[in-house]
Amino acid sequence: MTLVRWTPRSMLGFRNEIDQLFNSCFNTPVKEETTIATFAPAVDIEEKDKEFRITIELPGIKKEEVSIKIKDNLLTITGDKKKGKKTEDENYHRTERIYGSFQRTFRLPEYADQDNIAAEYKDGILIVSIPKLKESISKNVEIKIK
Repeated sequence: MTLVRWTPRSMLGFRNEIDQLFNSCFNTPVKEETTIATFAPAVDIEEKDKEFRITIELPGIKKEEVSIKIKDNLLTITGDKKKGKKTEDENYHRTERIYGSFQRTFRLPEYADQDNIAAEYKDGILIVSIPKLKESISKNVEIKIK
């Protein structure tokens, strides 16, 4: 007879193993049904010679539901993705679209021209153009070596 050392497991670990066992019996992937998501739109930030450009994807959101504000050198984009009209005969098997409020905040560099920021919204894409102050735009100067 061989003695085996017993190591107690946490109850949470034990429960996860039991859940996996039951999920495998019903061919349901474990992580798929337990994932909790929040709405955070995808963002690209690009630096050009004379400006910064923030491109943010906002599918299904109207222009009137988006707000852009600057306070204490922080650019904040907020909005609300609302669920469509409610129908009486809702017989959904799965709903993966995410609804709700979002907020994205970006710290502006000191050389951003906050007075001339512009925004354009078209086809669910918001583009925020943040010009650089003229004093900060770098020039290409060749220095001769003696």
